[in-house]
Amino acid sequence: MRARIAAVTMMVAGIAGLAAGPAIAAPATTENEAVACASVLNTPCISHQHDGEGFFGVAQVSADPHQLTMVQVEVRTQKAWGSPWETVASATTVRLGSAKAVTPRVVTTDLRIVCATAGPALEAAQQVTTCTNPF
Repeated sequence: MRARIAAVTMMVAGIAGLAAGPAIAAPATTENEAVACASVLNTPCISHQHDGEGFFGVAQVSADPHQLTMVQVEVRTQKAWGSPWETVASATTVRLGSAKAVTPRVVTTDLRIVCATAGPALEAAQQVTTCTNPF
């Protein structure tokens, strides 16, 4: 019975994920390149990028050039259905204007999500957190 409930829940989550669409994908860039983010100012764009050996969590935020901006990205995994999400990789960048952070490579077969928090570095109440759908 638990297996059926878990299967139905996963199916509903998958359908909801397809209906919501993918997270805004960001092209691979170096830290010094301009951040091209299709989101609202101070709201992070998040994605995951694969290479031959694993994947990276990527977060970008567009901000006023004179604002001290913080962006933090985390890759979280879940060992088993219903178990807590655990952060396995993270990266933080603080700089003036737009910012980008990329986690170290993660190699896992566990269920995973990428979450990011971004906004004015000195005003935590104005920072925004968002996550991808599980993949």
